[in-house]
Amino acid sequence: MNVRVRLFAMQREAAGRRELRVELPAGAVVEDAWAAAVREVPALAPGRSSVRFAVNGDYADPTRSLADGDELACIPPVSGGSGETGTGSEPARPRRILELRAEPFTSALAAELTDRLATDEDGGVVTFLGRTRVTPGTPAPGQEAEAARHAGRAVEELEYEAFDPMALRVLGEIADEIEARFGVSRVAIVHRTGEVPLGEASVLVVAAAAHRGAAFDAARYAIDETKARAPIWKAEKFADGHVWIGDVARTSAHGDEPDADGGARPSS
Repeated sequence: MNVRVRLFAMQREAAGRRELRVELPAGAVVEDAWAAAVREVPALAPGRSSVRFAVNGDYADPTRSLADGDELACIPPVSGGSGETGTGSEPARPRRILELRAEPFTSALAAELTDRLATDEDGGVVTFLGRTRVTPGTPAPGQEAEAARHAGRAVEELEYEAFDPMALRVLGEIADEIEARFGVSRVAIVHRTGEVPLGEASVLVVAAAAHRGAAFDAARYAIDETKARAPIWKAEKFADGHVWIGDVARTSAHGDEPDADGGARPSS
């Protein structure tokens, strides 16, 4: 059978391409496809301990069986829509806004999202805006040497890469969890892709709720889980190179993260 293996961020750079086609025997599992990819591109091998996998857009264990025509996404360390209408006498409003945007955010975006989300029943609206800063972050596993080469230098801009359909699906799962955990159904998560210059915004979260406590909890959960789980990668760009930033992707909600072999372990 044939499987399409998709590569992102540092993997894409190591391979010099965005995908591979591997031929596997019947009954092969995700780990077999990874091994086939490594045989074709040996430079991928050192990253195995920090790679997570997704089959056809859903996170999957390394032991999951594959079928002919499957798409296997290899998820390196991450940086870490459509709306529904309301009910009752209020005008129809989207319950959630989940988007990836290549264009810069305007200064009025937070107000625009608030106007689209909030109803007269909402006494609290919390917004979080993430911006590009000049100081570097923590390099992704395998990027330590490149980070050392740029030590002491200022970040000039960020560049984001996303696996768009899966990223939006994960954002939807996070929104579902926010509603189940905090009772907050009106939330927006909007993330930039492409280049984001110094001082510009890269992510915006808005949560609207009847009470401020729930709104604060929802906004914090939204940004923390987006950073930990969404397949969105961030590179810090310097005058003469770049460094990929992030940590191993968490494949499920906080507290339910399986380890690399598929077993459950507490998440940090």
